[in-house]
Amino acid sequence: MMLSAATRALVRSAGRRVPSAAVLAARRTMTCSTSVLASSSVLSSPSGSKRFKSAEPIAVDNDIEDHGGLFDDKPFNKIMAANRGEIATRIMRACAELGVPSVGIYSHEDRFTQHRYKADQAFLLNTDKAPVAAYLDIDYIVGICKKNGVEAVHPGYGLLSENADFAQALCDNGIVFIGPTVDNLRNFGDKTTAKEMAIAQGVPVIAGSDDAFASVAEARKWIEDPANGCEYPVIVKAAMGGGGRGIRIVPTPEDLEQQFTQAANEALNAFGDGRMFVEKYVETPRHIEVQCLGDGTGEVIHLWDRDCSVQRRHQKIIETAPSLGVPEETRNQMLNDACRLLAADNYRAAGTVEFLVDKNGKHYFMEVNPRVQVEHTITEEITGVDVVQSTMKLASGKTLKELGLTQDQIPDPMGYAMQCRVTTENPAHDFRPDTGTIDVFRMPGGMGIRLDDGPGFPGAKITPHYDSLLVKITAKAQKRKDAAAKLVRALREFRVRGVATNKSFLLHVLENDEFLSGVVDTGFIAANPHLLEPLKEKDRAQKLLHYIGEVIVNGTPKSLGAVGPPPSVTDPMIPVLEPKPKTKPSLKETFDKEGPEAFAKAVRENEGLLITDTTWRDAHQSLLATRMRTVDMLNIAEANNVALANAYSLENWGGATFDVSMRFLRECPWDRLASMREAVPDIPFQML
Repeated sequence: MMLSAATRALVRSAGRRVPSAAVLAARRTMTCSTSVLASSSVLSSPSGSKRFKSAEPIAVDNDIEDHGGLFDDKPFNKIMAANRGEIATRIMRACAELGVPSVGIYSHEDRFTQHRYKADQAFLLNTDKAPVAAYLDIDYIVGICKKNGVEAVHPGYGLLSENADFAQALCDNGIVFIGPTVDNLRNFGDKTTAKEMAIAQGVPVIAGSDDAFASVAEARKWIEDPANGCEYPVIVKAAMGGGGRGIRIVPTPEDLEQQFTQAANEALNAFGDGRMFVEKYVETPRHIEVQCLGDGTGEVIHLWDRDCSVQRRHQKIIETAPSLGVPEETRNQMLNDACRLLAADNYRAAGTVEFLVDKNGKHYFMEVNPRVQVEHTITEEITGVDVVQSTMKLASGKTLKELGLTQDQIPDPMGYAMQCRVTTENPAHDFRPDTGTIDVFRMPGGMGIRLDDGPGFPGAKITPHYDSLLVKITAKAQKRKDAAAKLVRALREFRVRGVATNKSFLLHVLENDEFLSGVVDTGFIAANPHLLEPLKEKDRAQKLLHYIGEVIVNGTPKSLGAVGPPPSVTDPMIPVLEPKPKTKPSLKETFDKEGPEAFAKAVRENEGLLITDTTWRDAHQSLLATRMRTVDMLNIAEANNVALANAYSLENWGGATFDVSMRFLRECPWDRLASMREAVPDIPFQML
């Protein structure tokens, strides 16, 4: 069913009268499919399988017209972000800025996440698949594209981003893959082929095996062959994949079997291929990478370099652009080597060439990542080049020259940019991913801070199914230390409650003197175990709200003495007593006006018995574990003041009273005394 004429007229009117940015923002709030859906209609997957009810009021097709010429040169008419989390949101925002309707995909487990609602259209993936497998279902994703007029697909990073079969399937169905060509993916996705290409182009490589080994015995035989020039320590690396998985350092021959087996099993589970390469291990290296763009014609440019040396178990933690302390000769060689290597394969789209730099300033080729990187943000900040939009335009057939992106048009780095990845990992428990519901999510801001957010918002459910990345925070400043200071400030402003994060770890790194000096190697974190110490945050507001909510919903906690049967439903009767005319000053008045000697004399001369009433201290301590609240005492204070006008004293104070008032009743004992004295002005108070 299509939109009514009246609805279309309203939408078109909004498109003409409201600034385009506002119209696009309004569109982002809609969950769209190819037809209007009633507020409680059932959302169906492309195969028609029903899974859950939608809570959205209306979903509309996006044919808003008239953007005032803002989007005259759109690269495509509809782009799918074939990913999830923050990178899917990043792609959709790039689409919005280009005036291109975006399409999202989501698993059942991701049905409430942000990337679904940022898209102009969103489609449920195959519910018969596991949470991750749903995003890897090539046939299903291609089917969504064909049925809904998707012209191009951006894969982001991870998942299917380096899958040549996915790119080929799209190509076979007339859909553009926004990324490298199929040949690029096959060549650089295979580490052996990539290494051979690097050698052919004269790029320095580390001594290592040409073939990947399926067994420990094969690897050991190759290492022990003197002709290969590869002595211990060595490093074993997965034949496929990346992201720090399937990599182990092997210090001695005795360690080979254990480390090889662990890495192979990890690679097999993550990438479906357990074969391992062996390389000479470069000790205390720096990890420097070069961001490149190619247009498929042999033209390739660099967007300068990034320092990714701050790593934990081969996972990047904090990245900086440009790198500091790298000899200029080495930097220029890496930039030239990266461009020459990719140009030799007529590379298209964004790609990163990664190098190791040893302590002598010599660089070695590691690998090519044929995709957008997580840390592309810092390159964008120092160059002003939108890497994601550039990939879309290049995929549409534009050349670098047509886009104004020739090397001579790329500026020198404009200051420094630094990115940290906030994850739902707990440093105190070996970075184990945490799960749960986010109670508080307050993002930082301010000059020089960029946020690339994904699954985080108040009420969000963090599941164990996916990567733990919550948000990327990028800071930009003229000096590297100033960028670090901005990140520290942003992290301290950032509030996440309900799940653990790695925030304390990031702060420890950013405030470390060695890190701030700018020159650290990949062993920095391992050499500084104190960086893992947790920070203690008070979280006062949440604790108070939790306590109030607990009392309102479940009543007073048993720790406050709320045990036994419920109290009587009969309200206590407070006597109403008329004050008697004074025939003489009270003992309190005597003490205040004439002092302690006059008070003692009045006591001795008193005719009859003088009593001390202990109801306000001893009685409720014995009967109610000292849990009587101030308000309950004040309710009978007026009657006490009349009935006990001639008493010697009221005992209302003691160590237990003070302690309970503070710790259990959450009341100020000094305020209690002041309130009592105001309500009972004529009777002396006594402490136990």
